[in-house]
Amino acid sequence: MSGFDRYHQPASAMLDADGRLRHAEPRLAGLNARAGGEPGQPIAVPAMAELVRISRRLGIDVARKILVADGEDDVELWVQVEPEGDGLRLTVGAWGLPGDGEGTHDEADAAELLALDADWRWEADSGLHLTYVSPAAGTRFGFDATDVLGRPLTWLFQLTDDGEGGFPMLGAMASQQPFEGQYATLRDTGRTVLLSGVPRTDAGGRFAGFIGAAHAVEPDAPEAQPEPQGLPQNFGKRLRAALRQPLDRIVAHADSISAQADGALLQDYADYAGDIANAGRHLMGLVNDLEDVQAVEDPDFAIAVESLDLADVTRRAAGLLAVRAERAGVTIDRPGAHETLAARGEFRRALQILVNLIGNAVRYSPPGATVWVRLEREGQIACVIVADQGKGIAPEDQARIFEKFERVDPSEQGGSGLGLYIARRLARAMGGDIVVDSALGEGARFVLTLPLVE
Repeated sequence: MSGFDRYHQPASAMLDADGRLRHAEPRLAGLNARAGGEPGQPIAVPAMAELVRISRRLGIDVARKILVADGEDDVELWVQVEPEGDGLRLTVGAWGLPGDGEGTHDEADAAELLALDADWRWEADSGLHLTYVSPAAGTRFGFDATDVLGRPLTWLFQLTDDGEGGFPMLGAMASQQPFEGQYATLRDTGRTVLLSGVPRTDAGGRFAGFIGAAHAVEPDAPEAQPEPQGLPQNFGKRLRAALRQPLDRIVAHADSISAQADGALLQDYADYAGDIANAGRHLMGLVNDLEDVQAVEDPDFAIAVESLDLADVTRRAAGLLAVRAERAGVTIDRPGAHETLAARGEFRRALQILVNLIGNAVRYSPPGATVWVRLEREGQIACVIVADQGKGIAPEDQARIFEKFERVDPSEQGGSGLGLYIARRLARAMGGDIVVDSALGEGARFVLTLPLVE
């Protein structure tokens, strides 16, 4: 053999922003050297280099089992590449000979799943961003398998419930268990597919996404589901009922562990528990957003129009975000207590819109920045302007960010991609609108308009 031995402990390496090797632990450095690589140069192992390229281009975590040649041997490796600081961390979490059964439990589940004669494979990271789609899938189903990488899984698929309000994939994400029987529709073509998946974990044992399979459901097959027309009736409420209790329980227990309420723990375990709690809150936020989407898209949706002080609503929204802003090192410069601006709308919905706009400004502002919130009158229109010092939004992206499940940069930490879609629908339902004015490197200005009360 080439000196290869089976290893159970992870080995890692750090790469710079251009994918060049800074340093590596001996086992990984040796494998790279035997492939002709050296420090200061790109990774020489071709399959690893491809994962590095994808992670760099999309700015997301990528993890996959690969087969590499090491001397006279073929070696199976479980490899994860994740952005870290100004570079990338490459971790090999499992080393084994092909078929030796020494891979991770997730790999074994995935191998069994993918042996079921699936039409094509897909993989997603912990935020359900697609990191791999079989090239043949795009040819057969009419989409670009490369173009979808880095996008939310729901950008490609519209999930369909099981007839009882359940969504196998979302339940599996909450419990980090395998799932099957998730019907979905390809958004571009309307073709129905049946999804299955198994969770995968990173070298530290944390949830790292799904390895999945897709089976085509022919239109005349008896199990085919009717093409969904928007969200099913009462979708949001049924989803909330199905997930609220287990998610609340997960978050509560994880917070308790993270706070070490029952005794001291290793800090790594406390940190993992904090990650679990944050993931649970993120998922519940998605459930809330989906419920709002169904509400605003209902043909009978109506706003309870009333007179309100838009200045007061703005101050309340800024107050709700004060703690988040302080933690981020961002200052919110809000209207003074003496300012008033009478407008027509619904107080609760106006507050929801402004929490979204100011919250986004805080999220995308660098530490030390200021978010300015200003009031103006233009003819018969009342305006709230939310301006940040973030990196700005390119002109070609300014319409797209108001669409469902769209964000300027899917690789960045953020929400579900539904907030601005919901906010604009609410503003227009109140007789107003939301517009954006921005340029790259110059921050962004979002303007909420509502009818003025004379």
